[in-house]
Amino acid sequence: MKNLQKDLLKIRVFENRTELGEDAASLVAKEITELLKTESYINMIFAAAPSQNDFFEKIVQKDINWERINAFHMDEYVGLPEDAPQGFGNFLKDKIFSKVKFKTVNYINGQAENIEDECVRYENLLKQFPPHIVCMGIGENTHIAFNDPHVADFNDSKLVKVVDLDDACRTQQVNDGCFKVIDSVPKYALTLTVPALFKGEKIFCMVPGKTKANAIKLTLTSEIKQEYPSTILRNHKNAMLFVDDDSYSLMS
Repeated sequence: MKNLQKDLLKIRVFENRTELGEDAASLVAKEITELLKTESYINMIFAAAPSQNDFFEKIVQKDINWERINAFHMDEYVGLPEDAPQGFGNFLKDKIFSKVKFKTVNYINGQAENIEDECVRYENLLKQFPPHIVCMGIGENTHIAFNDPHVADFNDSKLVKVVDLDDACRTQQVNDGCFKVIDSVPKYALTLTVPALFKGEKIFCMVPGKTKANAIKLTLTSEIKQEYPSTILRNHKNAMLFVDDDSYSLMS
């Protein structure tokens, strides 16, 4: 494992995604334990993506007092059937929310009759329970949550908003095996904005795999700008990026 740094962003490089997942889970568990020494409960935001699977597999095995943690997720498709396995809430339920006993699990409702009202509802929850820890990834087009380059706003006045998904983002959902063809991928989603994610006191960003190599290169070498949303992580005072040899391969 190698420790590096770019601007404020700490970077940990592993040989493979299994080692990455174990290390990320250990460090997140340690941070949770430290926070619960002084906080009666903490609030966590999770990303729903295959890139997080190794982390989820390991974190649910850790000795953590989950009953003092409020769980949130960072994005959801608009209009998918409630039981669709591609729904991010359903993905997280399968990987972590059903495996440990949280204090609360707070789902974004992509089937809400009034989507704007749902944005306000979830934004109010995030204001009431500001995040201590954000566990996230980076998309192939450098999106964070569903803040694709054309909708990312580093100074967004909202914490939750409706966005349209660009073709690169929708193609990634096919590449990840979530959908068979791009026409099946919803065109709209609800997402936490960049400022909402940045409110996390600690950010842990897990990004393994060759398909993310270009995104990691852009994240670490490009100018910090909305065209590459993930570059903003280099400005967060307590963010850590976990990569493996595959995702870091273009940085050699």
